[in-house]
Amino acid sequence: MLGAPGPSMRLRRLARVSARPDPEDYADTVLLLVEQVPDGRVTTYGALADAVGWGGPRRVGTVLAHHGGGVPWWRVVRADGSLPPSHGLEARVHYREEGTPLLASGRVDLRRAGWAPEDHEPGGAR
Repeated sequence: MLGAPGPSMRLRRLARVSARPDPEDYADTVLLLVEQVPDGRVTTYGALADAVGWGGPRRVGTVLAHHGGGVPWWRVVRADGSLPPSHGLEARVHYREEGTPLLASGRVDLRRAGWAPEDHEPGGAR
């Protein structure tokens, strides 16, 4: 008996899908990727969408809005390093705790803190 596929198998399967994936599989994949972002680092909504291989930044944001409470949601930012205003205060507490590099503007310094999900195997310890 084989059991359920692991996270990396699910990611590879979804990456090959050109049609609309099952919404539950899509959400699970997004959340698995967010869990892989290391402390003090961030990725963008668009980078996650690209890594999943379907949908766009808004779809990733919708997943996080509905299902992201149990993952480090503050590690996902807009392409300019900012968060929606409603997330800023709580996220900054996490950024200070984790030592996430910030710019004088308050945005995350993507050059120093950026993390690319496509470069990391889910479940890895990087």
